[in-house]
Amino acid sequence: MHYHRELSLHQTEMGATQQQPPHVAVIPSPGIGHLIPLTEFAKRLVHRHFSVTLLVPTDGSSTAAQKSVIDSLPKSVNSILLPPVSFADFPNGVDTEVRISLSVTRSLPAVRDSLRALPEPTRLSAFVVDIFGTDAFDLAGEFGVPAYVFFPTTAMALSFLFYLPELDERFDCEYRDLPGPVELPGCIPVHGKDLCTPVQNRKSGAYKWNLSLCRSIKLAAGIIVNSFLELEPGAFKALKEHWIGVPPIYPIGPLIQTGSTSGADGSESLKWLDRQPPGSVLFVSFGSGGTLSHRQLTELAMGLELSGQRFLWVIKSPHEEAANANFFSVQSMKNPFSFLPEGFLDRTRDLGLVVPSWAPQAQILSHGSTGGFLSHCGWNSTLESIVHGVPIVAWPLYAEQMMNAALLCEDLKVGYRVKAGENGVVGREAIAGYVKGLIEGDEGGKLLRDRMRDLKDAAEKALSRDGSSWKSFEEVAQIWRNHRRA
Repeated sequence: MHYHRELSLHQTEMGATQQQPPHVAVIPSPGIGHLIPLTEFAKRLVHRHFSVTLLVPTDGSSTAAQKSVIDSLPKSVNSILLPPVSFADFPNGVDTEVRISLSVTRSLPAVRDSLRALPEPTRLSAFVVDIFGTDAFDLAGEFGVPAYVFFPTTAMALSFLFYLPELDERFDCEYRDLPGPVELPGCIPVHGKDLCTPVQNRKSGAYKWNLSLCRSIKLAAGIIVNSFLELEPGAFKALKEHWIGVPPIYPIGPLIQTGSTSGADGSESLKWLDRQPPGSVLFVSFGSGGTLSHRQLTELAMGLELSGQRFLWVIKSPHEEAANANFFSVQSMKNPFSFLPEGFLDRTRDLGLVVPSWAPQAQILSHGSTGGFLSHCGWNSTLESIVHGVPIVAWPLYAEQMMNAALLCEDLKVGYRVKAGENGVVGREAIAGYVKGLIEGDEGGKLLRDRMRDLKDAAEKALSRDGSSWKSFEEVAQIWRNHRRA
């Protein structure tokens, strides 16, 4: 109960019973990609004179990264890492989406206890949950407050979610075998193979969970989307006008990580960047969960070398090795450099810097020497790239990243998308071509940079006072203020 004593003290310091600010309960799901945007959302609420309780479910895996994010929050955001839930009754290999959703559902009793322990003057105004937390809607009802969903990715992905039941009824085949692309209102056509990975196996638990989500998300009082109107005007217009029974949509992005959430300071990377010419460096990172095969890692290394361009590469062990601790030594898993081609580090010493596991991504993307981003196209990373005006070599791996890559490269035209050969591997020559085109500045690369700078300006305008995202955020905030006074 140490948390509750701290919470009570904090509320007392705020002035106790007089003029208590409206209070919002925010419930993310396990996973850094879901936690970070919701913590940034909590900070924005505090800036609007709300108080926030952040309740973080855990699934029993390591919580070190989660704890680091939580510890970085300002003291004005009350936070609690909930006790880990048990999955002893579940077989091994349960789909990730099902496990994450159950982590939230099985944490709801702890959420209820934590909120009941809030000091008496506190009056909740709303619940905000991410897409894995719709089972919390009933709990919001117990407390007499509306429940909102925070949708952490694109309006296009949200449109697909609403379209999925119709697609499920119309076709019997797997979606990668569809005779033509999926045409979502207001969006570019999307090939079946580019739809998010949880729907690529229609017999899986993840697919059934997505179908269930299509129904449950419509029960929300509103959906808060981490995108912005100028980025996806057609998709947002269609969400408002085309779909029946859809709750109000509030585009409030781009919300990106502010400040470091790692114990490492990243000074080596930043000092190295300080010595490079402006716009000359390709940043290479596949996010917190992205890994390549050993063969693909080798091709990437050789492609970077062949390009002759400067690069800063955050490297991880190949996924075969990282997934099999019984076969590969612990030492090899801790040393991803051992999987690089022989002599690669020596040959590229004057061109590149390779760092293991982590680098301060936001600071790197905002650095004047960074001219491009080879990315897995996770939405958090994509928004960081847009905010800092850095064009992309799109290399999607899983989740909705293929849809994000299609948006970036086919619609917005701010990136090159890699294409694998018949063997499923992106070859070194192709990689070198993408990198040179982006950094060295052929006509295509110049157009990408120009368009990305335009998106950067649009994002800045959307977030500024009276911008589209500022107004949308203020609209939902005013609803919560009014609910508290009702």
